[in-house]
Formats: sequence, structure tokens, C-alpha cells
Amino acid sequence: MSNSASASEVQRNFGAYHDQALSEPVRVTKYGRETVYIVSAKTYHEMKRAQREALASADLTDEELALIEAAEIPAEHRYEE
Repeated sequence: MSNSASASEVQRNFGAYHDQALSEPVRVTKYGRETVYIVSAKTYHEMKRAQREALASADLTDEELALIEAAEIPAEHRYEE
């Protein structure tokens, strides 16, 4: 779980939160709402690399394709007009 701090607290003590973000993400809130995270450069680059990884459908097994075809969107996440 990440540490959490208000934007004003981060502004007052940026150095401390910067150092903490080297080992764990810091969740920053503004007016009580989550707005951004401070993460280390290593974490950021790992996330970007993972985001770019793509897999061709031809590389999936028949079992994996069958699981995808059988998957359903949970009712609470379905878009209904």
C-alpha cells in the first residue's frame, strides 16, 4: 500500500516525499480526492514498458482464446443506455 499525503503537505516537504517515492509510490490528494502519484523513475519506466508489451492473437493458445470468448463483463461494469 502506498503512503498518502495532501498536495499542500507534499509541497511543504517535497524532499521527504521524493525520497519516500524511491521505495514506494506516494498517493497525493487535493481537497481529499486522489489526484496523482509520485513514483520512482524505475517504477515509471517499468510501467511504461509493461504498457507497451503487446501480444498477437496468433500467439495465444486455443485454451486462452476460448477463455477470452467465454468472458463476460460483470453487471456492475456494463454500459447500459
